[in-house]
Amino acid sequence: MGIGVFMIQDDDKINNTIVSSLFRTNAIEVCEAGKPFFYTSGKFGPYYINTHYLFGSKRDAEDLLSVMDNETQDKMALPLKLKSLIMKQYSQNDIFRSVIDLLADEAVKFHPDHISGGERRDFFFSIPVAVRLNLPHISIFKDGSVFLSTDDFNNTIYGNGSFLSGSKVLHIADLVTEASSYTRAWIPAIRNSGTAIDSSLSVVDRNQGGAEVMASEGIRFKALAVITDDFFENAMRSGYISDEQFCMIRSFTADPDRFIVDFLASDPGFLERQIALGGKAKERALRCIEQGYDKRVN
Repeated sequence: MGIGVFMIQDDDKINNTIVSSLFRTNAIEVCEAGKPFFYTSGKFGPYYINTHYLFGSKRDAEDLLSVMDNETQDKMALPLKLKSLIMKQYSQNDIFRSVIDLLADEAVKFHPDHISGGERRDFFFSIPVAVRLNLPHISIFKDGSVFLSTDDFNNTIYGNGSFLSGSKVLHIADLVTEASSYTRAWIPAIRNSGTAIDSSLSVVDRNQGGAEVMASEGIRFKALAVITDDFFENAMRSGYISDEQFCMIRSFTADPDRFIVDFLASDPGFLERQIALGGKAKERALRCIEQGYDKRVN
């Protein structure tokens, strides 16, 4: 499967909005030659996606994440506080507002009764879409707890038992990769609440199997952007990335494992330098070695 962007609609306006929004906020970063990004898995590649930066900027997004981290102990009060902060940003930031409006326009096509989002980054997008559509919002936390906010988030209750029985739930995500968060947390939480996730909408689909996983669960799924070659080719034509970066991305997406092995062969000191940095860099480099990517280690 190639890399690129499949838009929900064949619409140049939507295409240009998503590409420009992702790059202008650094929600997608493409590395310089010889400086790939390490991923948590221990693998590495030429680009990194922080979809929540669409909130306006890295700083704006991290400030909101700090609120979530500092106040997550009071899950009953958190949704209203987040709604207030997020909708303030919606009113003030053109990029964030344009993305939320695109999501809301697509969300109505699923005819949902409730909008759900998972801790933490989904909340950036699920909460404002629920507000825009005047629908109840379901906040799913990593511990499996579920909280339902109604009356424009002025009333939040703890979900207990089959309280969502018969409801049609649309889950909104920031980013879908392999849909592991769905199978591990979001799907079971909604199922334990008496219904199932009927459909899902995300800002970005990394095109790494998540759509197929959701299809196997009976979930209808769409994304504003799917990462494929056309996406980065569009970005190159728009001047966001260079020809060299585009070629590097194509090499990675054609065979991610081969990209890693070939890169390590061309720069045999890379992993040692990462280990010397300590912290997360060291952890991920050691993980890379454990997975057998450094062919010098036998």
